Amino acid sequence: MPDAASHLPFFYGSISRSEAEEYLKLAGMSDGLFLLRQCLRSLGGYVLSMVHNLQFYHYPIERQLNGTYAIAGGKAHCGPEELCEFYSKDADGLCCTLRKPCNRPSGVEFQPGIFDSMRNNMVREYIRQTWKLEGDALEQAIISQAPQVEKLIATTAHEKMSWYHGTITREEAERRLYSGAQPDGKFLLRERKENSTYALSLIYGKTVYHYRIDQDKSGKYAIPEGTKFDTLWQLVEYLKLKPDGLIYFLKESCPNPNMPSGELILQASFTLSLFLSQAQRRLGTLNADGYTPEPIAGLGKSRILPMDTSVYESPYSDPEELKDKKLFLKREQLMIDEVELGSGNFGCVRKGVYKMRKKQIDVAIKVLKSNNEKAVKDEMMKEAQIMHQLDNPYIVRMIGVCEAESLMLVMEMASGGPLHKFLSSKRDEIPVSNVVELMHQVAIGMKYLEEKNFVHRDLAARNVLLVNQHYAKISDFGLSKALAADDSYYKARTAGKWPLKWYAPECILYHKFSSKSDVWSYGVTMWEAFTYGQKPYKKMKGPEVISFIEQGKRMECPPDCPAEMYKLMQQCWTYKWEDRPGFAAVETIIRSYYYSIAAKTEKGPEEEDKTKAACP
Repeated sequence: MPDAASHLPFFYGSISRSEAEEYLKLAGMSDGLFLLRQCLRSLGGYVLSMVHNLQFYHYPIERQLNGTYAIAGGKAHCGPEELCEFYSKDADGLCCTLRKPCNRPSGVEFQPGIFDSMRNNMVREYIRQTWKLEGDALEQAIISQAPQVEKLIATTAHEKMSWYHGTITREEAERRLYSGAQPDGKFLLRERKENSTYALSLIYGKTVYHYRIDQDKSGKYAIPEGTKFDTLWQLVEYLKLKPDGLIYFLKESCPNPNMPSGELILQASFTLSLFLSQAQRRLGTLNADGYTPEPIAGLGKSRILPMDTSVYESPYSDPEELKDKKLFLKREQLMIDEVELGSGNFGCVRKGVYKMRKKQIDVAIKVLKSNNEKAVKDEMMKEAQIMHQLDNPYIVRMIGVCEAESLMLVMEMASGGPLHKFLSSKRDEIPVSNVVELMHQVAIGMKYLEEKNFVHRDLAARNVLLVNQHYAKISDFGLSKALAADDSYYKARTAGKWPLKWYAPECILYHKFSSKSDVWSYGVTMWEAFTYGQKPYKKMKGPEVISFIEQGKRMECPPDCPAEMYKLMQQCWTYKWEDRPGFAAVETIIRSYYYSIAAKTEKGPEEEDKTKAACP
């Protein structure tokens, strides 16, 4: 799994901005002269360094969640080579077109980054151990899963660094830093109790300075007003090179005294074997998207896992297919079955097949009634445009739109139907651990939407579709809104025909919608799931629900619902939106609980009842 740019003669690997500028100077400083280098700030990202009018320009290139590469505000491309080829023909916002590559001088190899030396073997071993794969199957899994697996491993790496001290107070951090020698630049990283944020504590001139580390909506870390990074270890490595707002650069780590003796500690060099054993132990069999493929040993190999289904992987995981990705599809690419999967005021949903370049996939086709008015068509197109931007295994993916005999939305197939109907019909067959598993997957999908700054506005069990008993996908984005980068909420001008029983107080009272209001809806969806499809708030009407909530009342714990899960529901139903947890925290809580019961059920089926710990 080599770096996507390793074969390019103008790729220099992990070099600094100043080194890049030196190479460009030596090559003549002509307009359009360029080279490519690794970006320390974003995982899998690059920087395009170029010259125009004897000035240097540096453009970060980020790897998107679907595996494509893009300069901020620019078009997405299958790889760094294709990106550079595009900008050699069209400046599209750059200072000028790329005209001449600044190839590495003879004898100069590209410099591997701090994560490169162990990434390939780590990812390979992780996928092999997780899914017990070998040969061609292993190679194919590496191709499809590597970007997410790499990010998963990298984003948890700080927990095994000698300088990471976990959750300790400011006073304890100072005590540890003052213990022993106190050279300038001695530092540690700690987790703060408030909102699970982090802080960097640093000695300079025998005084300890504390710096808060913020995490923005996209998940990036930064010292306030400082450079942003995908991971905490990247931030630390960068601050070893330059202070970037600190009083002094990081120089010597203060080792965590509570690391168990004999535990293998991952140092800044990221020793492969040490980290992998820790990651596997901590994450169990966690796969690329935070889902545990086979946590319950008794289910054996016969169980259909998400990664084994045709809809787990994006239809556009193949770069060749991605080249043809368009919102509007040709009618000849669709075969529509007479089988009707559902219907509504808009029209009906039919089963179908979508023919791609190399394969064909089963799809659900939302067919609009031909007599529907323009407003309905506009709403349908808006939904399509929103869904077309999203690509996550736990969200129903939009393939595209077809305008033919009717307006048609073509979506991934999730043939298991809505969550509440499925659970209601199979109440005696579905254990509580299965419900936790499905709600964890919904949390992963909603966390993805939160990171993408999307507000769903209609999360409910009816809009969670099942591929099979162990695989859920979020659907129905008709009310969704994409927020601007600096916006934290969307405000509707007027109230509509809204699902009030799933709405947070601020939505009902002030028409304000955010990821935090989606968290409230997630709590209601959890209640639906753990009651096996019952309707929330019984027979209350909308105004009665509002009064019920305003009085500080909440729905009671469902029978047999684990106490930990009802506690999470209550957190989701925190009245003030600013005090409510975000989906990053929600997903962590339900993931931890899911792993704990998965570990218990490995002891045998008789342990299942003991894992429930139902509400009193």
